[in-house]
Amino acid sequence: MTHYILFDTETTGTQEEDRIIQFGAMILDNSGKLEVYDELCSSDIPIKLEAMEIHNITPELLENRPKAVETNFYKRLEELNSKQNYLIAHNIKFDLTMVQKEGFSSNYQIIDTLRCARHLFPELPYHRLQYLRYALDLYKTEELEANKLNITIKAHDAIGDVLVMKLFLTKLVSKARELYPQENPMQKLVELTATPVFVKTFRFGKYKGEDISEVARKDASYLKWMLSSWDDLDEDLAYTLNKVLKN
Repeated sequence: MTHYILFDTETTGTQEEDRIIQFGAMILDNSGKLEVYDELCSSDIPIKLEAMEIHNITPELLENRPKAVETNFYKRLEELNSKQNYLIAHNIKFDLTMVQKEGFSSNYQIIDTLRCARHLFPELPYHRLQYLRYALDLYKTEELEANKLNITIKAHDAIGDVLVMKLFLTKLVSKARELYPQENPMQKLVELTATPVFVKTFRFGKYKGEDISEVARKDASYLKWMLSSWDDLDEDLAYTLNKVLKN
């Protein structure tokens, strides 16, 4: 039986040394069964204040909590780790990197709802989960879903974000069916996840709002500087800059 694992993590920060301190997850199977996980976990790495400001998880909340690998969700993640199943997250590279720090090695088919959003909803200026929550009217149905599962939806809370992601996944599947009617929608999302997105315009910086191809023609040195200097450059933007510079 195929399982679909939607998950999110909250962490002590975003640096190499940082670790997971919360799992939020929903696991669905073809029979309609739904498993919900909302687990705090302890870490030897102190929570950075900048992270605490975002997710509101304090050291006191983690006292006597299990380690990440001892949580029920992590054990389930290991149990279901096969090519038959799908692992799904918004900006999955970050969350997958975090669980890999715990020794996890994925055999799942991977779906990144962020990259799929960029492919399937290119007309939207932003693809952050909370932006999509309002842009696609997910907030209008989320309360009913949350009440069924006894979940409180809060921004930057792992289980709240997973519930919004679950609603958004339905939108992605519907859009994939509309645009690619001859293909399996879940397989199409896997394919889109592995396909870089060509970004048309800058969304920040001194050329915000301008066509990237045009900027390449008049100021190629700026794009080359971005590629050589920005260690955390978004993969899709890096792909775009390399493409326009080559052309």
